[in-house]
Amino acid sequence: MAVAPFREIERSYFDLRWHLDPVAATQAGVKTYDDRYGRFSPIALAPHLVALKSMATALEETTTDQLEDEIDRTALLNEIRVVLRRFERERPQAKNPAFWLAHLLGGLHFLLGRRDRTAEEKAAALAGRLEDLPRFLDDARSALVEPIRVFVETALRINQGGAALIREVGATHQSERITVAADAAGAALATFTHDLERWLDGASDGFALGEEDFNFHLHYEHALRDTAPELWRYGLHLKEELEADLTARAARLDRGKTWQDVADRLRADHPPAAELVGAYAAEMARARDFVAARGLAPIPDAPLDVVPTPAFMRPVIPFAAYDSPGAYSSDRTGWFYVTLPDPALPDRAQERILRDHCRYEIGVTALHEGFPGHHLQLVHAQQHPSDTRKNVWTPLTVEGWALYCEDMMGEEGFYRSEEERFFQRVHLLWRAVRVLLDVGLHTRGMTFQQAVEYMVTHLRVDHANAEAEVRRYCAEAAYPLCYAVGRREILELRKDFQAARGDRFRLRAFHDALLRYGGLPVTLIRWGLGLNAA
Repeated sequence: MAVAPFREIERSYFDLRWHLDPVAATQAGVKTYDDRYGRFSPIALAPHLVALKSMATALEETTTDQLEDEIDRTALLNEIRVVLRRFERERPQAKNPAFWLAHLLGGLHFLLGRRDRTAEEKAAALAGRLEDLPRFLDDARSALVEPIRVFVETALRINQGGAALIREVGATHQSERITVAADAAGAALATFTHDLERWLDGASDGFALGEEDFNFHLHYEHALRDTAPELWRYGLHLKEELEADLTARAARLDRGKTWQDVADRLRADHPPAAELVGAYAAEMARARDFVAARGLAPIPDAPLDVVPTPAFMRPVIPFAAYDSPGAYSSDRTGWFYVTLPDPALPDRAQERILRDHCRYEIGVTALHEGFPGHHLQLVHAQQHPSDTRKNVWTPLTVEGWALYCEDMMGEEGFYRSEEERFFQRVHLLWRAVRVLLDVGLHTRGMTFQQAVEYMVTHLRVDHANAEAEVRRYCAEAAYPLCYAVGRREILELRKDFQAARGDRFRLRAFHDALLRYGGLPVTLIRWGLGLNAA
């Protein structure tokens, strides 16, 4: 039987992907499905999953003549395997109400923020999604047959901001159709809140993915050879190494004090809430100028807006986060979210949150999220002609690159003081702890509360922020470890690239070579660079 060429299968896959997930299509800059939500009930998913299996078979049987096409084919085949595993075996659609709410609210948020739709297109799309929202929540009720407690609790927190987002849509787009749809959508979301409260009573505590499924993600999503026990040992070793390093650094800054005490003292120096967004914007600009002046990586023609985190996203973004422009969007603007303390909180509670934005930490966070970190890397990926490299990525490479950049920028002289260098290592310790919590929660029986207390004790993170972090770790198995493990993989790749180039090695050449592959797994990048491990 004749098999279609790889690029035809690739196009078919992304057509199916946007049909299955219209919100992802909106985010990517594809307008076709802007006026509706996806359908994730068992009946609606069934034909999509059958189509995905057919595509996987076709990809396995097709051949390619070019190495670059073969790398993309391998990445896309693994992507399909992970999607199938997620919906058929892990089943967030049956266990995690936040899965539904993230889709629902993201569908409105991306439409509001994107500047690549006309006012008329945006209004029609918003009205369509608001009108579809009650039916979407009906699907959620029928599908959520195994709710998990920690996910229900997260959904309740998201819902609080979701109601405000729907009111915002109704207030800023004052057409009769949108007003009526927003009222109905708000009522449907309020009813869903009662469902969430009811589900809490019988919800399960079984959020752990389990070692078999965890290792599946390591091997197919991230293309790692390691298994969970090996990464546990790596996380322990990295944590011990960094704690010793921080102890030595603390002695230079404040002799006789522990590194935790030094961090506590320094965190008292932070911008006020009203100046926090501006402080991050200034450091973002400084990082961009530093990269450009030293020629460390090509600067894309794509602005980066620094904005407060939307209310509905605060429960899962306790500090800061980045959202890239769409792969096919004419608007190349990225968003850098800064989570401000809720002004309704007591002053002491606001102060606790602000301490996690101390002046000596802002620079390293800005470069991680912006230049040369996420924004630079992902915008370059989207300029690639390959649809796979525009859209398929693993956090091992994306988060690993951004964390690698924290080290690399230090090597190049970006940090201005011993205090800034100290906090760069604190941030790296945080990522080492994430390896342990990720593996611990999903494969070693660690409870939610044990993970929260571990963060509070070992990192001195505010308790509320630690809870928000751990909620994300419970829902995103094998993601939190990707920061530190991805950094390790990229450093090893750089070492081998340098050995192969010898005297001809240039740091910029390594960065250019890596950025050509976007967010594909480091193992596939290594293959493309001819640096396969023995």
